[in-house]
Amino acid sequence: MNTFEEGRVLLINKPLHWTSFDAVRKIRNLIRIKKVGHAGTLDPLASGLLIICTGKFTKRINEYMAREKEYTGSFTLGATTPTYDLESKPVNFKPVDNIDEADLADAANQLTGEIMQVPPAHSAIKIEGKRVYELARQGKEVKIEPRRVTIREFEIITTEMPVVHFRVVCSTGTYIRSLANDFGIILGCGAYLSSLCRTKIGEFSLADAMTIDEFTTTLNG
Repeated sequence: MNTFEEGRVLLINKPLHWTSFDAVRKIRNLIRIKKVGHAGTLDPLASGLLIICTGKFTKRINEYMAREKEYTGSFTLGATTPTYDLESKPVNFKPVDNIDEADLADAANQLTGEIMQVPPAHSAIKIEGKRVYELARQGKEVKIEPRRVTIREFEIITTEMPVVHFRVVCSTGTYIRSLANDFGIILGCGAYLSSLCRTKIGEFSLADAMTIDEFTTTLNG
């Protein structure tokens, strides 16, 4: 286990419904060292690439977090949710019959490049020392300032109305949930994030990642 103390970068395919910390805790228990951390949170309803650093490599977490990221996933049009994803129930239903491929491409184009984005009210960022999602759960109104992010690529892959499948390459700090909400605002029908998978962080790829079970097998082997 000494190599983990010295420092390792583990590429883990985070399962759906696990928090990022669930994955860290599992790895920590498996390798039996305390210094384990992840480089960039994935929501429980997202799957995909999670970089986990051990031992001395935990000092490099901020370096990895700063790298560009790629995601694939789906937006569902015709409704919104308070959390911008399926952690809350869809409301404000609207028809989507009048929306065509050209409208989708135009909305994606408007959200490509440097944009100002407001993080979701249900997010882990802090305002005056408190997590925004904690304030939101208490029913408190929270004013979140927009942030500048870069969407380098925004591609509509396939469409099965009302579900739109996409691929996005973006800067760190981008909320794909907020991108879904903004996409729905541009189209005038509302939208929320219905699935998400992180496929790349910098030069690291999901194709090279292990599941938790595969990592466990390598330890036991």
